[in-house]
Amino acid sequence: QVQLVESGGGSVQPGASLRLSCAASGFTFRYYAIAWFRQAPGREREGVSCISSSDGSTVYEDSVKGRFTISRYNSKNTVYLTLNDLKPEDTAVYYCTTDPLWCQTDRDLDLWGQGTLVTVSS
Repeated sequence: QVQLVESGGGSVQPGASLRLSCAASGFTFRYYAIAWFRQAPGREREGVSCISSSDGSTVYEDSVKGRFTISRYNSKNTVYLTLNDLKPEDTAVYYCTTDPLWCQTDRDLDLWGQGTLVTVSS
């Protein structure tokens, strides 16, 4: 089955860390850039970060630079998004996708996961 499955969300206090996982199956993962988007309540979905297919180069949205890290392990068909120093404004549902966002991709595929909720509150 062609799919992306996110996990790792949760409820944390400001300043905490989380690691989100995006597990891919059913397609040749290494040819696709992977991006993370998020959607906060009442707001439009926005791009957070992406990682290219060819060289693993990364791009981040300004508000998460220096706090979030994206990485990929083609041998595991998995992309991680490590979220450090979380802030209440990071509260959102986080989605991984084969939409390349700002990154280079060898092949195109329109695929989204179901999302994982991150809540940051004191």
